[in-house]
Amino acid sequence: GRARRWGIFFRLGFAGVALLIVASGLAAIGARERICLDKCTALVEVRGEMDPTSRASAERVIAGLQAAFKNSGTKGVLLRINSPGGSPVQAGQIYDEVRRLRAKYPDIPLHAVVEDIAASGGYYVAAAADRIYVDRASVVGSIGVIYRGFGVVAALDKVGVESRTVTAGTNKAFMDPFSPVDPDQKAYLQAMLDEVHLQFIGAVRDGRGKRLKEAPDMFSGLVWHGSKAIELGLADALGNVDGVARDVF
Repeated sequence: GRARRWGIFFRLGFAGVALLIVASGLAAIGARERICLDKCTALVEVRGEMDPTSRASAERVIAGLQAAFKNSGTKGVLLRINSPGGSPVQAGQIYDEVRRLRAKYPDIPLHAVVEDIAASGGYYVAAAADRIYVDRASVVGSIGVIYRGFGVVAALDKVGVESRTVTAGTNKAFMDPFSPVDPDQKAYLQAMLDEVHLQFIGAVRDGRGKRLKEAPDMFSGLVWHGSKAIELGLADALGNVDGVARDVF
């Protein structure tokens, strides 16, 4: 239904789980928040599509971030991302919480590590990190917003079916797939998507700062492999979870 279409308009254009764990030789912070004894690297995962009901929901990821930062033994936090994006609300909530926690705990760094993909909402979240590590072949970017709908007016005409939608409110049947496209509604939708796009761009610029080497197509929705993302300032260096935990933290 329409609610589902609105729920996925901040994601990469093709189809793409948050596990809350802390890795160390001594202890871990997981669902039971077991205490880290000393100098732990906390690992919070964003895996899969970000949706309120998914394992990569803002609620789950934020709970993991809060548990990691509040533990006295945490030396650094890794946000491992493997996500094509999802809900702009979920991505924005995680981004804001990362920024809040970094301000509250300035001595605990947070780095993002991208596995296969951090696109659209997945990259939105990564942009909040102090540094972003990628694989050479990671898919990074898709800084854009999408609304997907469909229209079946011609098909209904061919089979002789008539739409009998009745509304109270001029725009209650907004972008109704059973009716011809209303130019005013389409223009309104485009303006709204443009505004959300600007919010995304602003978050990336704030997160990446002077490291970002802006190009004309950077915010067009394109994606890049990890090595190119480093060149563009969308990422900082090559690395994986084990390497960052060992060599950086």
